[in-house]
Order: sequence, then C-alpha cells, then structure tokens
Amino acid sequence: MFNMPRLFPLSFSKQNLFFPSNLSPMNPENLLQQPLATQKCTVGCPILDRFLGGGVPCNSVTELVSESSCGKTQLCLQLLISAQLPISLGGLAASSLYIHSEFPFPSRRLQQLSHSFRSSHPNVFGSYDPCDRILVQAVHSADQLFDVLQRVDPLLANTPNRLPVKLIVIDSIAALFRSEFENTPCDLKRRSSLFFKISGKLKSQAKRFGLAVVLTNQVVDLVVSPEGMNELKVGNLGCLYSSGRRVCPALGLSWSNCVNSRLFLSRNEEKVREDTGLVDVGGSDFVNRRTKRQLHVVFAPHLPDSSCEFLIVREGVFGVER
Repeated sequence: MFNMPRLFPLSFSKQNLFFPSNLSPMNPENLLQQPLATQKCTVGCPILDRFLGGGVPCNSVTELVSESSCGKTQLCLQLLISAQLPISLGGLAASSLYIHSEFPFPSRRLQQLSHSFRSSHPNVFGSYDPCDRILVQAVHSADQLFDVLQRVDPLLANTPNRLPVKLIVIDSIAALFRSEFENTPCDLKRRSSLFFKISGKLKSQAKRFGLAVVLTNQVVDLVVSPEGMNELKVGNLGCLYSSGRRVCPALGLSWSNCVNSRLFLSRNEEKVREDTGLVDVGGSDFVNRRTKRQLHVVFAPHLPDSSCEFLIVREGVFGVER
C-alpha cells in the first residue's frame, strides 16, 4: 500500500542539515514584546480546532492519553492526512512520518479516512492518494525508536522529490516501555535515561525543523488505599476518569515532564432514555445508552482548562458543538 523510499541514509554531510538563521536571542523582554507565533496543524474539524486554539502546535511535543478504544489512534491517522492540506486550510502542506509500535498497522482505517478527505477536498487531493505521502516505520523497542530518530534528520532536512515532513506521530510510546523494563533500580534508571534521550531528541527536531510531534500514551488504573494517599497533581485535572474508572497516564511523573502538552481522551456510557413501561426479560427497566467521548486539556502552555465532546464516525473524528 505504501511506497516507502529509503528513509534513513547511512551517511550524510553537515551541509544537508537545516539550521534556522532568523532566530533572535530569546529573553523575557523579547517574549513580552514579541510573543512567538506558532504554526498549528488542523485536526480536520473546525470545532476541535477551536478547542485546541487552532490545532496541534508545531515546535513542541503533544501527548494524547487514553485507555484503549477512546480514539487516540483515529485522531492520529486523521492528523496524518490533514497535515497535507495547504496552509490556507490550516494544514502544513507537508508529508508525515508515522512510527508505530502497536500492531497490526491500521491500513484499512487510514484508507477510509483518505477517501473521506479526497471527497471533501477534491481540489487538494484530486491528483494523488494522501496515503502516498505518509511514511510508515515500525519499531519494537525504545532503543530502536531512539535509533530511528537519530537517523531521520536527513529526511527532515532534505526531501527534494516530495512535500517536506512536518509531522511525526509515535503510536504508542507506552507500548515500548511497559513490557521491556522491570521494576528494579537498574531498569528504572535506564528507563528514565531513555525517557529524556527520546524526548530531548524529539524536542530538538521539533524546534529545528518546525515539526508538530504527537505521541500516544496509555493509562493505568489508579488505586487509592483506604487510608488515602498524598497525590502530586500534574496539570489542570486532579482526577482522570474513563469507563467509570479512575485512571492516570502510564510511565509516571518522569515521563510527564518530557512532553509540552497533554490531552486526555475519555469514554463513558451515558443513559439517554429510560421507558419504565418497557421491561426486558430479566425484569429490569429498558435503558438506551450511548458512548460519550470527551477530549480534555490536562496541561498545555497555550490552552485553558477545558473539555470538548467528540464523535468517531466512518468519515473521521468530529467535535460536538455544545
């Protein structure tokens, strides 16, 4: 399905790298007088774009956290295509790199979204398939991920025959760390070291090449003892709930310091109608339920504490106007 070029040359020269030359020295006075304007990438929905302050920001690392089946991979796939839209439509006019550790690769769903975007933007995608401008790389360990990021700089700096790569998606970061390391001092130290090496490399690439970097993370159940516990609040939301359970992002506090923004996706069953006159075989009242999905800002330097409901349909991920 994907015509993959040779992504990572074995050697490259320093001249191939791009270093911005128009950056002025940063100090508090400059930031107050001339706030930095950050390019945003649309997520393909005006409601979600407004909620996110214009979309996913470039020059930083954004994390999507949720339990399984909440929609984080769906949102990532939609971003891969919306990044190809022209800047006038909120896109980055760019290709993207999708690094996945969850298997199998969701090629069928990506084709569905591609067809939807081609139908809604015939003038943009009329001459080519959006999937042709998505580079895919599978990784199986955190060390392999870091090696891939080390070798990808020439691709980011020089893409003469295609749109430049301006979006990197890693789905998921948690899968690479949760099964590989034991809960021993030695492994925890090595894990923390890899945290900072990988996040440092991603932040450096985001700044150097003007990238939007998006990571997905999983959650774990948060169990509170009867005596209670002293919790360290990270971000705007003191408690995260999904599927009626209290959860927290995987990988702990060390990893939370490695991302610039964290968004939490939740899903909960909601009662929408109850007819007491209708009784099922078991004798209980008949109840209609639906899955309510919400996107929450946990922390972000450019967004307030807020949330937005969204739906996942065949055509894509769309926000719900309140």
